[in-house]
Amino acid sequence: MNHTMSADSFISEQLNKNIKFIKNIITLIDDGATIPFMARYRKEMTGGMDEIEIGEVCDVYEKFKSLEKRKLAILKSIDDKLTDELESQIKACRDLTQLEDIYLPYKPKRQTRAEKARIKGLEPLAANIIKQTNGQLESLVSKFINDSVETSEDAIKGAKDIIAEWVSENEIARNKIRNIFRGATISSKVVKGKEEEGVKYADYFDFSETLKYCPSHRILALRRGEAEGILRLSLEVDKDRALETLNRIFIKGDNQRANIVLDAIEDAYKRLLSNSISTEYMGSSKENADTQAIDVFANNLRQLLLAPPLGNKRVLAIDPGFRTGCKVVCLDETGALLHNENIYPHPPKNEYKQALSKIANMVATYNIEAIAIGNGTAGRETEHFVQNIHFDRKVQVFVVSEAGASIYSASPIAREEFPDKDITVRGAVSIGRRLMDPLAELVKIDAKSIGVGQYQHDVDQSRLKKALDKTVESCVNNVGVNLNNASPYILSYVSGLGPTLAKNIIEYRKENGKFSSRKDLKKVNRMGEKAFEQCAGFLRIPDASNPLDNSAVHPESYYVVEKIAKDMGVSVSDMIGNEKLCDSIKIDRYIDTRVGKMTLQDIISELKKPGRDPRSNVKVFSFDENVHTINDLEQGMVLPAIITNVTNFGAFADIGVKQDGLIHISQMADKYISNPSEIVSLNQQLMVKVIEVDVARKRISLSMKNL
Repeated sequence: MNHTMSADSFISEQLNKNIKFIKNIITLIDDGATIPFMARYRKEMTGGMDEIEIGEVCDVYEKFKSLEKRKLAILKSIDDKLTDELESQIKACRDLTQLEDIYLPYKPKRQTRAEKARIKGLEPLAANIIKQTNGQLESLVSKFINDSVETSEDAIKGAKDIIAEWVSENEIARNKIRNIFRGATISSKVVKGKEEEGVKYADYFDFSETLKYCPSHRILALRRGEAEGILRLSLEVDKDRALETLNRIFIKGDNQRANIVLDAIEDAYKRLLSNSISTEYMGSSKENADTQAIDVFANNLRQLLLAPPLGNKRVLAIDPGFRTGCKVVCLDETGALLHNENIYPHPPKNEYKQALSKIANMVATYNIEAIAIGNGTAGRETEHFVQNIHFDRKVQVFVVSEAGASIYSASPIAREEFPDKDITVRGAVSIGRRLMDPLAELVKIDAKSIGVGQYQHDVDQSRLKKALDKTVESCVNNVGVNLNNASPYILSYVSGLGPTLAKNIIEYRKENGKFSSRKDLKKVNRMGEKAFEQCAGFLRIPDASNPLDNSAVHPESYYVVEKIAKDMGVSVSDMIGNEKLCDSIKIDRYIDTRVGKMTLQDIISELKKPGRDPRSNVKVFSFDENVHTINDLEQGMVLPAIITNVTNFGAFADIGVKQDGLIHISQMADKYISNPSEIVSLNQQLMVKVIEVDVARKRISLSMKNL
């Protein structure tokens, strides 16, 4: 007998994972645990699943809860028609589409043609006809003629409408037609008169492709063209095959009634069933395309957020420009603004010598260790200008992505930080801080504005926001946060905190000075035991009296570190950074009901290199000195490049001209690859070959093959 499925069974079946660990994760989720916390500090409970795997469990758990909620709504809706068998079928259902198919015949009807026919009392006639028995039909039909049904033709027409609805709502029929639609072709035609306006969609003016092979970026491009009124989309299948399939289900004989049912089947398919299943498939293809596009964006965002930081260095940052000049700021080791002014080394003012003198003077005055130059307009020219300056010390020069800097400079966050500075100064500060710590600076910007993805404005925006927020949270907690200098924006992404507690931490810091211990967090307004448990391990206090407060060891496990140190006759401080001593620890001796083997292994790894930043070191990058504009490019040139965006169809690379070049997926390797992220990553430095330059359309094609 069918029975209701439990959440852990449902998730285990969907993901093929151990039900014991699924149960534990559900308990942790319901108890308010975050994904980073579970992945880092509850490995024994999760079976050592990583964040991606735990995230999948969370997603399927949400799917399960939505399914159960829908079941309750349906059961309530059809309470008066509910049988034990139907209730059991609904409760046992594992799929939302199947659930809606079960519900469809019982769903309250709008004023459909079939419903109007029912109101006229024609349902018994339809029930008789669909049986397709032999015998006189005319005398039966005549019994249904009345004031609302004037003729026999009207009666049969109404009966057909009811039969057509039965056919379209039949679960077996719907699944058979779904199977046919698996091989559907998606087609697009240009809307008449829109050829000139929609020239960028010219490739899709007369286009068709099997839907299941149509890549996500193409689906989204087609949908955008449709939304803009340029394209008309349709799904096409073999109509004759579909009708034959339906006939096999419903036709039982060869008589007058069967012929009426044949007509009703054709009407059902053309008017109801094909439209319904087509909409379903178009919706699922869009959902799948959204998923892939969101995954691309989230993956790119992760790489951008985890870009190598320069660290606490004094930085001079330049937001380049021609007519309006270059905005220059000097920042101290913490990113605080020390000085700002404009220089005009480029046309039309050409104050080259004055600008050179000012930069050299600022470097000396503010003990500058590195220079960050935005990669926008006049970026290459400014880089060339700076590299020709002879400084009184070693100064590294970096080109920094400006993506989203203008969004930050006009934001309430920037106005709050620099109320008396204009947006150009704020933008330059953001460029400098990005070099020092990309993660800390980029969390201030709406992730969608950073622009590392494909068709991000066309995907489901709530799903996109959820995925990007989860990515930011993962990155922040992976790196860890200095409790005594973190901004409220980065603190808000720490496991268990959120905007309110982040703000309260800042307030506590203002009133009481720096935190000297993780225990002090408990004094922060509204910091309960659960929030403390979730956040404490991800927050660092560099100068704390307890050295473990500057590590990823969670306070709940301090006791075991102290016990190990005592057994070895050393202090906790003596163990930290001493790899030889840590390697001699017999882990199995310290396993108990609170700390398992996996957690102990993490603790020992952390003691070896406490608070280690997982990000790599930043590298200086230089473009080819002979290439500045697209006109300087020639086919066959091999140039240094840096990856600026990765999509499903390839990657874009900056080669030092205004336009990024495209490395199509087919130009990435000599072997077949299904995903560009297998080969390249954001900010990766590499050599590329120019294979085609279209100056008029400002398009550059690049290749990585044989390099």
